[in-house]
Amino acid sequence: MMTPAWLHGRSPASFIPKALLIRKSIRDLHGLPECLGLAGSYEVRLATTKADIRRAQRLRYKVFYGPGAAQASPALAALRRDICKFDRVCDHILILDRKHVRKSGLVKPKVVGTYRVLRDDVALNNFGFYSRGEFDLGPMLMANPGKRFLEIGRSCVHPKYRSKRVIDLLWKGLWAYALHHRIDIVFGCASFPGRNVQPFREALSYLHHHAAPEPGFDVQPSRGRGFSTDLVRLAEIDALRSSEALPPLVRGYLRVGAKFGKGAVLDPNFGTIDVFTVLSVPDIAARYSERFARPIGRAA
Repeated sequence: MMTPAWLHGRSPASFIPKALLIRKSIRDLHGLPECLGLAGSYEVRLATTKADIRRAQRLRYKVFYGPGAAQASPALAALRRDICKFDRVCDHILILDRKHVRKSGLVKPKVVGTYRVLRDDVALNNFGFYSRGEFDLGPMLMANPGKRFLEIGRSCVHPKYRSKRVIDLLWKGLWAYALHHRIDIVFGCASFPGRNVQPFREALSYLHHHAAPEPGFDVQPSRGRGFSTDLVRLAEIDALRSSEALPPLVRGYLRVGAKFGKGAVLDPNFGTIDVFTVLSVPDIAARYSERFARPIGRAA
């Protein structure tokens, strides 16, 4: 691959603002073990080094900036990493394929899935929550004093690894993290691909009518940013067809009892349709809490 002429001998990293670069070499896991669960050749664990986070950024770049997806800046394109200032203050949950075989024939673990998680105490001491750029979080936070919030984002799975086992393992890691930090509410943005709402009108309306949040959690898009997801009349919605049109991650959220705000936002940076997602940890169905709460280190 040829070096772009605009670099003029400089490192691609030199074009990234210093505030976006990872400063911590080792993460404080606050008592959690690195390994949060196993399933066959897969492991869910927390990133502990800058190298771990760079691997997550490379996977995110591959997924978010692939053909027909978001357009990367020249600096990000040169680095081939999705870099964001929140990366240096968030924790990162990783899925590794421990038996991945490289082209050279060597076996080397590969990051095939990731979640970025941000606790409310960390958000308060740094940049706030990432999703406040699209949604008005104020009313929800004020209506729930004393509750502990965890924002999740930048979730992705390598295209070749989008199986139920991998997605469930991501949830196992998230569940272990949430329980350890005594989280009450998990929230974030869930995305539909592309900027064209038409193919998802029925699916978005299904969420609007059948998965609306309780009072105090119905977060709306920021002023001037969004549109209502009430796009198809309730009587005209086919539940099976709507479910099939949902992105796999959104379908997974529904399975564990997540609720979705009644407004959506077009994200011009990533070329997606974003909906607000909220999950009350105590309300997770018993069968899922039992599955996700199995002792750390056992195969699922």
